[in-house]
Order: sequence, then structure tokens, then C-alpha cells
Amino acid sequence: MQFVADLHIHSKYSRATSGKMDLENLYKWAQMKGIKVMATGDFTHPIWFKELRSKLEPAEYGLFKLKLEIEKMLKDDVPESCRTDMRFMLTSEVSSIYTALGKGRRVHNLIAVPSFEIAEEINKKLSAVGNLMSDGRPILGLPSDKLAEIVFTVSEEAVLVPAHVWTPYFSVFGSMSGFDSLEECFGEWTDKIFAIETGLSSDPAMNWRLTALDKVTLISNSDSHSLSKIGREANVFDTDLSYTAIWAAVKKKDPKKFLYTIEFFPEEGKYHFDGHADCHVSFSPDETRKHNGICPKCGRKVTVGVLNRVEKLADRKVGFVPKKYIPYKNLVSLDKIIADAMGVSEASVKVQHEYLKLIYALGNELNILLKTSIKEIAKISMPKIAEGVLKVREGKLKIVPGYDGEYGKIKIFSEKKPEGAVSAKANRS
Repeated sequence: MQFVADLHIHSKYSRATSGKMDLENLYKWAQMKGIKVMATGDFTHPIWFKELRSKLEPAEYGLFKLKLEIEKMLKDDVPESCRTDMRFMLTSEVSSIYTALGKGRRVHNLIAVPSFEIAEEINKKLSAVGNLMSDGRPILGLPSDKLAEIVFTVSEEAVLVPAHVWTPYFSVFGSMSGFDSLEECFGEWTDKIFAIETGLSSDPAMNWRLTALDKVTLISNSDSHSLSKIGREANVFDTDLSYTAIWAAVKKKDPKKFLYTIEFFPEEGKYHFDGHADCHVSFSPDETRKHNGICPKCGRKVTVGVLNRVEKLADRKVGFVPKKYIPYKNLVSLDKIIADAMGVSEASVKVQHEYLKLIYALGNELNILLKTSIKEIAKISMPKIAEGVLKVREGKLKIVPGYDGEYGKIKIFSEKKPEGAVSAKANRS
């Protein structure tokens, strides 16, 4: 069975997250987006864990579904063109803040488990370390190797994935608080780490430049804090529908079962370039080196972004492709394409109306972006929107790269190249 999985999101109990991120809304939006298997996020949070347990019931092994009485109430809220039997996987992210090798470290790690019993046992052990109630993504003074020890000691079926591995402030390779290798971070537990999450500001091609990462599989997830961002990055599988089958496909890096990842154009991510947002200073790695890493406006250090950090650790040239890899496809969300075609903001009523018109007629968003014929899109919507989808599929767009917490700015239709923009890379599939 071919399906899409988004394995990293947050619930309404995480900081800076929409209050609408509950199971009912996740159920509806997953289907509208085209997600078959959706992460629950935040199973470490006591109130959310209780809610998960009360509203979910077992489906295929290690996966869960909304209880029938809840599904019945929600069915009519989902466009008929998008309806599917969707599933949930128990996941949570932990923020580890600690000192190691003489330096302060801040690393985010994603945990996935196949049962409430395993999740509960992990929660018990983590609650002895810190307060799980304070945030859906708990902040613990727990080194990553000790977190791995807890997770894998509780269950061999549990999975631990370093999250958004290049983000400057909170990741295993981050420029501000990370390590230079997985071994430095996870020690004796490194062999248990078989996948890493690339994050929004890098794509697989960037990660392929590191020989050290050949031993792991690259996965991509939305890390969504709001409903509209679900599926902005995701994973496409062709396996049996189960926890075991999904993670086996990842571990084996089997392109017949793990078909491809769905990616941001990395330039769109918030930390692709270096810079200093307060001063509106954005630098490529070369420009950062010319300025000795210092902001010319305020004299402080710039935030070193993902591209620069990849270049520092890479031992291969740009364009290298390993013998064994999972393909990927870069996408721009449908609401952004519509907004650019109409010349309005993504939040406008016009965009929301056109978005709903398209998915009611043609099916879920990912199906429209990846598979629906351009002619069919043009019949339902504006020809310019259909043209926009085609341009994104072909990688024909310009992006002003994101930096220091500022998302990159995408232009699909502008005839004039925006100042500071770079051409997007073509999809690799």
C-alpha cells in the first residue's frame, strides 16, 4: 500500500503551538493534506497522553485510529474527495539541554513507540528527570546518550531519531550547540540511531555530502505547530500499514518500500543562510567568512545557518549522490502557490476559498501538487494556479534564502529576480 506519513508534529500542549492541534482537527486536516499516518506528538505530556488514551484505539500493529463514535461525528467535516482511513503513531520530541565535551549542548530528539504501555514506561523514567507537565516538548537536563539509554532499555521496538539535525540552536549538528558527529552525541548508543530528520533548511542532497551519514536513512517531517503546516515535509512509503513495516523500510533504506521524501526547497527554511535578523543582514557562507562571522551593522556574531554548517562538516563536493539513497521531491504548499498566483497573502479569504474549491474537486493537497494533471487543475481553478503547480514541479522558481529565524521568500511568477534570490534546485526523483 502506498501512503504518506508525517511522523513529527506537536500538540496544543507544546509552546508556540496552535490551540487547534487536537486529535479531531488532526484527523480532518491529515486527510485534506493527504497524510495516511500522522504522528500524535507530545505523548510525554500527561494531559495529552490521557487524551490520546481515551480517544484512540488500536488499529494495525503499532498504529491507532480515532474511536468509531468520534470518527462518525467528524466524517462530514472532511471533503468526500479526501476521505481515507487515517492512522496515528505515538511520538514525542524531547529537548535535551546539558553540558558535554566542555560545551553547552541543546539537542532535540524524536521518539516513536508502538504502544501506550511502552510510552507510559518511558514517561515514568523521564518524569524522574524533569517536569513533563511544563511543555509538550519537555526540556530536560538529560544528555542525548542517556535519553537513548532510557528509550532503548524500555523497548527494542522504540525508535529515536535526531530531529531537524542542522538547526543552529537545537540539534545534533547545530552551529550554536551541536556536535560534529553522531558518535560524539550518542556514544555507545550510536548504532541504534538508524535515521535522522533533515529539517526544513536542508534537503537530502546537502546531507549526501557527508560520508558519515551514509549509514543512516534521511527522513523528513513537518514538525508542524499548526494545522496548515501539516505535511509540508513528509515520507512516502509502499509497505504494509504497520509501525514495524514503516520503520523496517526506513532502517533498510529500501527505495522499493521507502519511495521518497517530500521536502521544502531548503532555501525556504528559516536557517538556510547565515545572518542577523534584527539588522536584516543575510549572508551566504562565503560572505560570512569575508566578514569574519560578524554582523557589519551591530558588531555581534551572526547566526551560522545550515548551508554553512553542512559545508564545514562535508567531505564531498556539491552534487555527490551515494550508491544507496532515498529519492526526494521539493514542493511548495498549495496555499503559497495560490497566493502568489493571485498576488495576495496566504492568509486571505480568497486563498482559503480557492484552496477548498480545489481539494473538494480534485482530492487532497499532496495529490494535487504531485499527481493531478495540470489540465485538470486549470479546469477547476485559474490557469495561473495550474501554471504555478507546474513551475514548482519543475523547480522553476526564485527564493530569497531564509536566515536567523526568518523563512525564505518564494517567488514563482515574478519576472524580475528578487534581490538576494537564488534559483531553486530541481527535484531529485
